Amino acid sequence: MTTPNLDTVEIKAFVPAKDFELSKRFYQALGFTMPFSDDELAYLHCGDCSFLLQNFHVPEHTANFQMHLLVQDVDAWHAHVTSERLAERFGVRIGPPENQPWAMRDFVLFDPSGVLWRIAQNIPRQGEAATEAGTEPGADGAGA
Repeated sequence: MTTPNLDTVEIKAFVPAKDFELSKRFYQALGFTMPFSDDELAYLHCGDCSFLLQNFHVPEHTANFQMHLLVQDVDAWHAHVTSERLAERFGVRIGPPENQPWAMRDFVLFDPSGVLWRIAQNIPRQGEAATEAGTEPGADGAGA
């Protein structure tokens, strides 16, 4: 009996959008590219990360929807968000980068629909030191 191939390739979330066109512009300003879009769905990606933005909005769903983006340099991402003036341009809320007790440094960002994003990088756990410059425990995503 052969073992079935259960290797995975990718997982994508369907992110809701209250104002679909505004949300598409927001995510492109954030740094995502949009190789596909129609009236109902947009495919957005940045590096190896992607999601599907949908022209769909139920307030209770959107208010409870969260995304997590693990990056290599959270401070660079925060500087980009700030320099692009996303809060002013899109009326969104952005928090400051903070070290979290779960061994991540992150900041919160709410998209124009109210979807909460945590943009984060792994950092050494309190009391641990990086073994080499630029390498941290969980840098392979295991700490996510």
